[in-house]
Amino acid sequence: MKHLLAIRDLTPEEFNAILDLSEGATGRPLQDKGVALYFEKPSARTRNSMEMAVAQLGGHPVYLQPSELGIGTRESVEDVTRTLACYHAVIAARVFDHGLLEQMAAIGVTPVLNMLSATDHPLQALADMLTIKQLLGRLEGVTIAFIGEANNVSRSLAEACALTGATLSIASPIGFGFATPMQAVYQTHDPAEAVDGADIIYSDVWVSMGDEDSAERRELFAPFAVDDALMARAPSAHFLHCLPAVRGEEVTAGVIDGPRSAVWRQAENRMHTARGALQWLLGQTA
Repeated sequence: MKHLLAIRDLTPEEFNAILDLSEGATGRPLQDKGVALYFEKPSARTRNSMEMAVAQLGGHPVYLQPSELGIGTRESVEDVTRTLACYHAVIAARVFDHGLLEQMAAIGVTPVLNMLSATDHPLQALADMLTIKQLLGRLEGVTIAFIGEANNVSRSLAEACALTGATLSIASPIGFGFATPMQAVYQTHDPAEAVDGADIIYSDVWVSMGDEDSAERRELFAPFAVDDALMARAPSAHFLHCLPAVRGEEVTAGVIDGPRSAVWRQAENRMHTARGALQWLLGQTA
């Protein structure tokens, strides 16, 4: 039984197979089947992309909130997982604690798909790499500059780079980089150094969901805004952002809405790679 909890769980061949499935014929492997979509954290792109991906594969998505399941309070993780497996071909979950996904997968009753956890965002990394492949025609040898915190998005992106032969330069304030070295990743505190010669410049919000009042954090990240001057250091680079974006903070409106931005293709690819991931979990080949 396959699960997709983190990019590091995949081989290069499996990663590329999911990208191929994302752009290939779909079929109806979920015909008359359900997919449980459990959301501890809300998301416009994740919910819409996943529901549409399930529908495109012939299935029926069922949106679930914590109050409906009571995982760890009203029922155990095992009982909830086994119950959902009675009705659904796949359990997809967007959670705070990555360990919850690992517990679900360990029960081994149905494939588990990570829609986001505190440590990993594999579906975003798949969409990112598919977008880059479409823009540049390749992944091997591509240089990506990530400007911002070393978070779940950049971690999964770094792991995808290691699988595909791309490299990631990440520029973060002191104390906001990866605590330990990662393969295919160069870390710096200088955004200009990170973007020099980059093929892709990538940004993310400075303040995550639930921390919106952190004025101190915004002040610390202010030198890491992606603006026209920073983009000029990589004249042929495309701009990506996982969204939602705060124009005037991590990126200017001129960059994210400008001709070098590919954020809407990237957002659309969330649906295509969700579909590819589901097909791969169900054993389909490209």
